[in-house]
Amino acid sequence: MSGLAARSEDLRVQSRRPLPARGRVPARWALSFLVALLGVVVLAAVASGAFQIRPGEAILILAHQVGLASADGFAAQQEAVLMSIRLPRVALGILVGAGLGIAGAAMQALFRNPLADPTLIGVSGGAALAAAAVIVMGVVWIPGLSRSLGPATLPIAAFAGGLVAATLVYRIATYAGRTSIAVLLLAGIAINALVEAGIGVFTYVANDEQLRNLAFWRLGSVGGASWTILAFVAPAIGAAMVVLWRLAAPFDALALGESEARHLGIDVQRLKAVALVAAALAVGAAVAVSGMIFFVGLLAPHVVRLACGPAHRVVLPGAMLLGAALVVAADTVGRTSVAPAELPLGVFTAFIGAPFFVALLLRERRAWVL
Repeated sequence: MSGLAARSEDLRVQSRRPLPARGRVPARWALSFLVALLGVVVLAAVASGAFQIRPGEAILILAHQVGLASADGFAAQQEAVLMSIRLPRVALGILVGAGLGIAGAAMQALFRNPLADPTLIGVSGGAALAAAAVIVMGVVWIPGLSRSLGPATLPIAAFAGGLVAATLVYRIATYAGRTSIAVLLLAGIAINALVEAGIGVFTYVANDEQLRNLAFWRLGSVGGASWTILAFVAPAIGAAMVVLWRLAAPFDALALGESEARHLGIDVQRLKAVALVAAALAVGAAVAVSGMIFFVGLLAPHVVRLACGPAHRVVLPGAMLLGAALVVAADTVGRTSVAPAELPLGVFTAFIGAPFFVALLLRERRAWVL
């Protein structure tokens, strides 16, 4: 990664200067606020549910786990519920939201378009097609698959399907060693249409139980969280986030245009490849364990950019923090507002994300039209 930004020191120095634009929130304030917001949301999430655990008791339990408190202030059942059910779910929500948020910021930087979304590169569609194939035809095609992989069968298949789709899109868009962003967008649209057709076929041949499983997976949920799932997804999303975070200066250069970025010493082709692979890794891992979650990758970086400006040293971590807070908050409201039932996470994020995004567009439409 160091080669991408080796000769862009001037750009790094410039990106660290305060943004002069009127009305923008300073980077330190914005990131500090997002960290505090995520902390509050996490504390509310671990304390909310059918089984009562007060915030103070949750803090005591967590302190007890690291040897900083005794077990006198809480019940053993509270500790079991928190450590086995709620904490893995919240941790998975943080990972999924952070991965979608930073991948969305990377795609918007790569396409140089604030309306770009991780679904453009076909990862979500490929993951959904692979999941549909496993749910409907997995037993027929590979009878021993579920027995050998157990609960990890669906996440692994969805993850592989997402990466295959992203690789296919990238190969279509690359010719003579150059990747065309326009062709990448069109290839993503074509692949997404193709996988939707495939999902339609599987939906048509599915029985009632398979149809319910497929519909529930596509609606999105982190309800299946466990420490085993976290161990599977954390390395992939964590590695992708580190890679994308280190591309902040090259992304700033790319915002000036590909020719200008090359003049600043950026290997634009390598930047595109690395950003696409890292974004596909983050989105593929997130979708594999949570299903389809809408608007997080589009909304989180856009809100941070509106508040703080376009510098990616702020947009990337800000989108990561805001995405995590959005997913954890949406999951908390979804599982408590209609208890004992549970509102699917993807439905809830679409309900809150679409109107909010329309409001942002109405607010900014003057700058787009004039």
